[in-house]
Amino acid sequence: MRRKTRKISSKLLTFIIPVVVLTVFALVTIAASISKTRMTEMATETLESSISNQADNIEAWLDENLEYFNTVKHTMEAQNPDEDEIVPFLDSFYGFNSNSPEGFYLGTSDGKFYKASESSMSAGNVTDSMWFKQGLSRIRIGYGTAYTNDLGQTVISATGIYLDGSDNIKVLGADVTLDKISIIVNSAVEMKGASSFLVDTNDYRILAHRDVSLIGTNLSVSSTDELLAGAASSIMNNDLSSKEIAGNMVAFSAVSGTDWVLVSYIPKSVILKSVTQMGILLFIVGAVAIALIIVLILLVVRRVIAPLTHISENISAMSDGDFTIEVDSSSNDEIGLMGSKVSEFVASMKNMLASISAESEKLKEESDNSDRVSKTMYEASQSQADAMQQLNDTVDQLALAVNDIAENATVLANVVAATRDNSDKAHDSMRETVEISQKGREDMEQVSVAMGGISSANERLVEAIKKVGTASEEITKIVGMISDIAEETNLLSLNASIEAARAGEAGRGFAVVATQIAKLAQTSSESAGNISNLIEEIRKLIGDAVDQANASSENIKHNSELIGVAVNTFDQIYSNIQDSNVLIESMITDIQKVEDVSTNVAAISEEQAASADEILATSQNMVEMANNITKSSQDVADNSHELAQTSQTLTSYVQKFKI
Repeated sequence: MRRKTRKISSKLLTFIIPVVVLTVFALVTIAASISKTRMTEMATETLESSISNQADNIEAWLDENLEYFNTVKHTMEAQNPDEDEIVPFLDSFYGFNSNSPEGFYLGTSDGKFYKASESSMSAGNVTDSMWFKQGLSRIRIGYGTAYTNDLGQTVISATGIYLDGSDNIKVLGADVTLDKISIIVNSAVEMKGASSFLVDTNDYRILAHRDVSLIGTNLSVSSTDELLAGAASSIMNNDLSSKEIAGNMVAFSAVSGTDWVLVSYIPKSVILKSVTQMGILLFIVGAVAIALIIVLILLVVRRVIAPLTHISENISAMSDGDFTIEVDSSSNDEIGLMGSKVSEFVASMKNMLASISAESEKLKEESDNSDRVSKTMYEASQSQADAMQQLNDTVDQLALAVNDIAENATVLANVVAATRDNSDKAHDSMRETVEISQKGREDMEQVSVAMGGISSANERLVEAIKKVGTASEEITKIVGMISDIAEETNLLSLNASIEAARAGEAGRGFAVVATQIAKLAQTSSESAGNISNLIEEIRKLIGDAVDQANASSENIKHNSELIGVAVNTFDQIYSNIQDSNVLIESMITDIQKVEDVSTNVAAISEEQAASADEILATSQNMVEMANNITKSSQDVADNSHELAQTSQTLTSYVQKFKI
């Protein structure tokens, strides 16, 4: 029963295609996972940067108001108005600051309350009010705890002790609405889809929120809103690190100079939306890549294996006795060399079989002649001497024929030996090819290592650019300080102008100087603004550079992955060449067997030549033995008949081959 065989190309594809599919999908999965992690990290960093800027904006706004309030306080303390002049003084600053629409007010320890004429505030019990108690704890005006005033508004009081030199303790203050803070909290978020809210940690009251109905309410860990409950737990535990709460990435930032905490959050679904789209795109690209790789592998394998398939068909035909085949040896590789040697073997076998066939025909003719001579000798003993002489001549010709067979067998042995030498050379060439493919694999691994170095250098470049961005933020803070100094100078010039106006003619020169100082402060403020704008443009350019460097890093990683695929391909080529080397070694073993057979045939032919010589000597003796001619002729007849049968058998064997 013939064993069922499979094509080498089918076996190769059976192993290669699953490996390629698994490798591509593994790379796509890893890339999607890394992208998801990196996108989450970048979103967290952006959220933290955004909330830091918001906190800085709130702090700057609060400081700006405090500077104004303290300037008014110092002015009032310098003028030290009488009790009747307090209200007119407060009226002069009413409506000057939009953040405190009710203006300034003054409370005393004996229960008196002063406010601007147009203010709608009501004092109630002054000494028991929260703003009065908070003001007693500081000389310089500062912010207290947020509370709801009589008008139902959530406000914070900026209060401080008013020093007029009397024994009666007075507190000067102004209520600041949270409208501006709400604008900063709700509109200054840098990330699309992100939101923020502001919490006072004294009583966990929400000071600003996108949902107006939540403003003034208190955070609680038992809140039905999981986000608010999680934020309350973190704030109460003083854990202000960024974390995931109820499917949202949440960042916290304490507002310097206050007891407030700014909370900013963004749903993870918004962050991962682009990652999901990219993952789908990667899987689509991976599927297309797998299809293209399979097609390319199929074409390459079939193209490489096609000559070997043709040679296999030729060898199968040879095993069936068909030597009329034409072997394709046009390929310039080891398979082409194999085809060339098989073609030479076919030609040698054709010549050998043709020679054997010719000699077999000659042997058949000679055996027929011997048979006829023996019969003649048997019928006519008188002509025995002549018949024996003819037999002697016939045996002589037989010896020549056997010698020819021996020579042809020797030639066959030489041809097989030469074929074995060529096969050994092919084996050596295949071994050199294995070594070259191994070196090519090592070179590709060195290229992969070099790509890793380039990726590391690119990452160091990104870090350097980020450090430049950090330095620009420091410069921005310095410019902010300059702007604050300019604002304070402007306020001082305003106060100086007021004092000069009150001094009349004597203060006119002082008013001119104050005006010039105000212009100088305005110019400084504008210059600081221009510098801030330039630094902001630099920060944007730095951000673009970071994005481009990250894109370059992704391309380098992608090229590293492609080099890894090339290394795997070299491994497959190295494995295929080793398999071909094993086949060539098997062929060399078979040729060795053929060489052994041809050597045995040559030895047998030489023995037959020696036997023929002995037969020739025997026939000469038989000429001399005339007395035994009848019996000898009968023996010769029997021998010639057997020789004829042997010749026919040899002829039938040769006829099985097609030449």
